[in-house]
Amino acid sequence: MAARTGRQYLEGLRDGRAVWVNGEAVRDVTTCTAFRGSLAGMAGYFDWQHRHADDCLMVDGNGGVTGISHLIPTSRDDLERRHRGLGKLARYGVGMLGRTPDYVNVTFAGFAGQPSLWRAAGNQEGHDNLLAFQREIAEKDLALTHTIVHPIVDKRVPDYAGVNLELALRKVDETADAIVVHGARILATLGPFADELAVYPAHPVPADQPEIAIAFSVPMSAPGLRILCRDHYGTDRDAFDAPFSSRFDEQDAFMVFDHVEIPKSRVFCDANPEVFNTVMQRGWTGNIMQQTVIRALTKLEFAYELASRIADVTGQQKRGETNQMLGELWSYAELTRSALKAAEDGAFDYGDGTWICDERPFIALRPTLPGWMVRANDILKTVGSHNLLATPARADFDDPDLEELLDHYLRGADDASAQERARLFRTAWDMVGSALGGRVELYERFYLASAPRNYALAHLMAQRLGTWSAVPEFWKATDAIMARYRRGDRPEREAT
Repeated sequence: MAARTGRQYLEGLRDGRAVWVNGEAVRDVTTCTAFRGSLAGMAGYFDWQHRHADDCLMVDGNGGVTGISHLIPTSRDDLERRHRGLGKLARYGVGMLGRTPDYVNVTFAGFAGQPSLWRAAGNQEGHDNLLAFQREIAEKDLALTHTIVHPIVDKRVPDYAGVNLELALRKVDETADAIVVHGARILATLGPFADELAVYPAHPVPADQPEIAIAFSVPMSAPGLRILCRDHYGTDRDAFDAPFSSRFDEQDAFMVFDHVEIPKSRVFCDANPEVFNTVMQRGWTGNIMQQTVIRALTKLEFAYELASRIADVTGQQKRGETNQMLGELWSYAELTRSALKAAEDGAFDYGDGTWICDERPFIALRPTLPGWMVRANDILKTVGSHNLLATPARADFDDPDLEELLDHYLRGADDASAQERARLFRTAWDMVGSALGGRVELYERFYLASAPRNYALAHLMAQRLGTWSAVPEFWKATDAIMARYRRGDRPEREAT
């Protein structure tokens, strides 16, 4: 099968999956009124890859056409090729979509590109299953979501003890053809809109609790799998009024596994803590964060342009404080671009013939980007100020009595029309102030995990990789110089 169109993607969702949203059971997500706009947005993503086929699609080894996010890079040129494609995909949602299918696609391409990690510790069958599955999702152009975090009831208790252990997803039984899993996982973004749910390692698990050390994928329609959605933030509005909320609520979901049977052909790690605790330690960050940082850069550049246009339409171009904030926002985008370039320029073969970006710039960005994203929203709110709330809807301009008033009282500076002004502010508000905007800001804060924890990990990595000897070398050089030229002593005459 070649890369799918939007209509083909929607057809694949009609599988009887068990979904609940807003207190109602949904048996066919494609006919759910609440999901209509979001599904149109996801279908548009699949159509987008065909509109930009030169960048987003590639011919695979079997002569089929598949998405660029399935590429396993074996050279610097491959990484550059993937960059172009991922950049074009990020443009579709201008960075506001954090979990488009290319995210998990890139993850599994990275897994398949590091096979020696997966076949270690006697995990040959899991390794074979993973490589076959990666080929399948590429050939069928499946949309995957993932869920990698256990729900924690009591933070006073260790993650895998007491009440928290009771909730953890774990292997509870086995048949000839399947393993049986029970428990829960959070937080599956794109949950009801994906074809399959992937479960793979995040944090290490105790070696004496192998039943937790499982990795697999399962269709969303699997019996016993329940998809419990948060409130849906999509709105049934014209795209002029809500360009993001009308299409781009990715819908997070809480996943409950009630004795779900996972076919053994879909199991990549079967109660093997040694494999589970090591497969993410080599290459995962450098691989997946190419996609993540390209998406973040796209969003920061869009935010900068949006804020600049708001400054223009309100006549703030010459205000020092406004230009200072715009320069700050541009700087975040430029620093992100520079770190991405440094990571790609420093790419090398991590093993198994797979080229992956240098992780160091990404490890520095990982805890830093969330703060920049929150600050970008704050700048948009500050530059926009109260004008973000004075935004007529598109329908208001269709009323002849209102149109004249709007054109007079709500026009922009330098002959900018009232419609242009309104659309700018509505786009900004939907990005930073709507229900969806609030959700996306929370996502930006935590999707790369806790910033304090990541800064601590960055320090540990720096200590492990660097040779930090500048301080004693400086002292040694200082002592040597001062021993030769002590204060008050006449320096010895140089030999001629």
